[in-house]
Amino acid sequence: MYNKLISNIKPLGFMWGTSDPFLFCVHHLDNYPKGNNQLGPAASLEGRNLGQDFTTKDGWRMYHGETIPGFPAHPHRGFETVTVVLNGFVDHSDSHGAAGRYGNGDVQWMTAGSGLQHAEMFPLLKKDEENPLELFQIWLNLPKEKKFAKPFYTMLWAEDIPVVTEKDKNEKKTEVTLIAGKLNETSAPPPAPDSWAAAPGNEVGIWLIKMEANAKWTAPPAALETERTLYFYKGNSIHVAGMKIEPYHSLEMLADQPVIIENGSEDAYLLVLQGKPINEPVVQHGPFVMNTAEEIRQAFSDYRETQFGGWPWERHDNVHSPGKGRFAKYADGRTEKPE
Repeated sequence: MYNKLISNIKPLGFMWGTSDPFLFCVHHLDNYPKGNNQLGPAASLEGRNLGQDFTTKDGWRMYHGETIPGFPAHPHRGFETVTVVLNGFVDHSDSHGAAGRYGNGDVQWMTAGSGLQHAEMFPLLKKDEENPLELFQIWLNLPKEKKFAKPFYTMLWAEDIPVVTEKDKNEKKTEVTLIAGKLNETSAPPPAPDSWAAAPGNEVGIWLIKMEANAKWTAPPAALETERTLYFYKGNSIHVAGMKIEPYHSLEMLADQPVIIENGSEDAYLLVLQGKPINEPVVQHGPFVMNTAEEIRQAFSDYRETQFGGWPWERHDNVHSPGKGRFAKYADGRTEKPE
């Protein structure tokens, strides 16, 4: 019975494999040093392949940034990004004039839709201590009918994201943070309106799970068609349906059956991605995800012609002022801060 409940156990790298409707997930874990006056690292950048720095050196990477770590202006079309920041901060800027700073539990849900450019920079705000960063960026596909939806983003502030706490018979605690989906009678905040996750029947779930040492928790069943993947990214060991799983491994779980997860001797941290498949062709080329190769060629052509609205910021690696707190400014001029 155990082998019928879980399958496809495999080690995790930098980019994590996913199942439809997800495209992939990336786990960023960088122990950045103290920051300088430019919000970059107060450390030498010698020996780094600036602009393409994906090799961990001294515990951190610059990615596509040359002064500030992160991802300067780049285009997207045809899918969504869900950026879950566990620790540290991200500065958002986009081609529609929207902007924001979020972190320490906040989530940005962005629908690229018909096309936009955005920058995702990692400002090192602290000058007197280190600036650790940990985040997941999850790519969620859009169905054909929504590929050209109007670009949109919304903030799910940490204060508004529900946490479901359950205790086993030994009073050991499991906490499930609901970024998307529903658990028992608790629902996550609404996602972007054109998302595949916006329809409850698609059973899209993005859950962060923290289990106390020696805790036991049962993942509840979902609809038969649902794909569910569990990522064990920090801890000692867990047993899923009786099988021992080492840290930094993923597995697929049969979603229509309850599955028991038993933790080892340290706190365990897990990510669950689930949803009903879109079941449409996926053709991806770099930052564009469409249904056909012709649509990919059209995306490149449209981007060359329109730049998806251009870039209204002075710098392609735009960041906000050091003293600015968490905020969101939307394309319609609205501004928002967490309560």
